[in-house]
Amino acid sequence: MAHRTLKTSYSNLIDRINKMPQGAPPSELLNKILKILFNEKEANLVALLPIRPFNAKAAGERWKLNSVETQGILDALASRALLVDMEVNGETFYVLPPPMAGFFEFSLMRVRHDIDQKVLSELFYQYLNVEEDFVRNLFTLGETQLGRVFVNEDVLSKENALHVLDYERATEVIKTASHIGVGMCYCRHKMSHLGKACDAPMDICMTFNTTAASLTKHGHARQIDASECMDLLGKAYDNNLVQFGENCQEGVNFICNCCSCCCEAMTAARRFAVLNPVHTTNFLPKILNEKCSGCGKCVTVCPVNAMSLIFANDPNNKKLKTAQVDEDLCLGCGICVRTCPKESIILNSREKKVLTPLNGAHKVIVMALERGKLQNLIFDNKLLWNYRALATLLGVLLKLPPIKQVMASKQIKSRFFEYLVRNQNY
Repeated sequence: MAHRTLKTSYSNLIDRINKMPQGAPPSELLNKILKILFNEKEANLVALLPIRPFNAKAAGERWKLNSVETQGILDALASRALLVDMEVNGETFYVLPPPMAGFFEFSLMRVRHDIDQKVLSELFYQYLNVEEDFVRNLFTLGETQLGRVFVNEDVLSKENALHVLDYERATEVIKTASHIGVGMCYCRHKMSHLGKACDAPMDICMTFNTTAASLTKHGHARQIDASECMDLLGKAYDNNLVQFGENCQEGVNFICNCCSCCCEAMTAARRFAVLNPVHTTNFLPKILNEKCSGCGKCVTVCPVNAMSLIFANDPNNKKLKTAQVDEDLCLGCGICVRTCPKESIILNSREKKVLTPLNGAHKVIVMALERGKLQNLIFDNKLLWNYRALATLLGVLLKLPPIKQVMASKQIKSRFFEYLVRNQNY
């Protein structure tokens, strides 16, 4: 009987996680991960929580517990980074973050002794790198993805710099953040427990705004100022790390500094390249063949194998090779430009601009729409905007033929939806 109760607790929690646009495919590995992070009672309670941010009163009503017991449980979960707590007009609200970027990463952002991080790392590796369903679903479902790449600002020419919008700059995210935290790189920490980590900097995972405020409050990240964060960004550039951040224009909550060998975003970008698992920058490298010596340094540093060497067809030097970029694979990060000793690579603007959601709310709604989970948000206690307006929108969408549903989705991603998000209270 106890076994059945335990199984039900965690299966209910998995069902709750899968109501979000970013879900987690059920498996025995996921059960084992959740059992390390949540006890049985917590799993039962968290399974009842709403998707949108909630206060202690709302949680208590769902849990049928008094205010003192409710507050104690919420604070305990937040202290372990299983919930993110935030202050809004003097009141504390909580939200269950997705597994990624969320409570999976938070569990390894610092050294902890309350959980077995080695066992947890081994389970994460099997679930994410071997079983693969989670990563495939996370990075390949829908057109709007979890994260986007920031261009390496050090390599921008004066002309390039004129075409880079503020939200496309990691430096601007740093300068405008209300809170900044830095923690251990979850990916490299995980791989270190398996003896597979590279020597890239470990304490360089950046969090911002509401997420940083919660993680630094509970000691999962170290609070830093913008100046120190700029120094860390420079360190990331020096180590040829890719800046992979939250896919929105405003209120960015994280920027990871990714290596090609340990980080799941770069691994996904290579494995599922044709499905566009990571949003690129608005730049593409161009090879100046007359300058290229074929040294291959750009090939070595490219995190997604977008660079290669081909014969230059030089009649005077038949062995001469030159670099070539696969535009379908390229992230536009600019690392190749930085490492080229001959300055034979420049950045050009992409012909088709990459669309970036306005903010986290915009991103969540569009991802839910694309993944067939919009109804979960609509009926989750009037999420984000007026219940009737959103229910009406869903009814209209569902009555459209498939091709028009796609067109409507594109409209929702555009100025129409941005206007609605900007003008709603949530």
